[in-house]
Amino acid sequence: MKLLFVCSRNKWRSLTAEKIFSRYDQYYVRSAGTEESARIRVTSGHIGWADLIFVMEKKHARRLQEKFGAELYGKKVIRLDIPDEYPFMDEELVEILKSRVSEYIELPE
Repeated sequence: MKLLFVCSRNKWRSLTAEKIFSRYDQYYVRSAGTEESARIRVTSGHIGWADLIFVMEKKHARRLQEKFGAELYGKKVIRLDIPDEYPFMDEELVEILKSRVSEYIELPE
């Protein structure tokens, strides 16, 4: 299964998610950002590649819909509601990500 994590700048939240979920062999994981200044900007290629798309905030889902409306048809976009207040690999961020994402995919022990 291919997982895409999206935040604003792809520096803290989505990059942390990519790092922790790519440890699981059954998932292919990428991350990207919605802003011009993003480390890696989300493209239609990312959208087409992904089986599941996780966004951190409502604004990310809205930006994806505005830019990639047609490509999102039939795609599952899941909002995690994680605010932009955690640094990269922050322990609390890691725990929140695992907890919220595990509602949608199986995480091995």
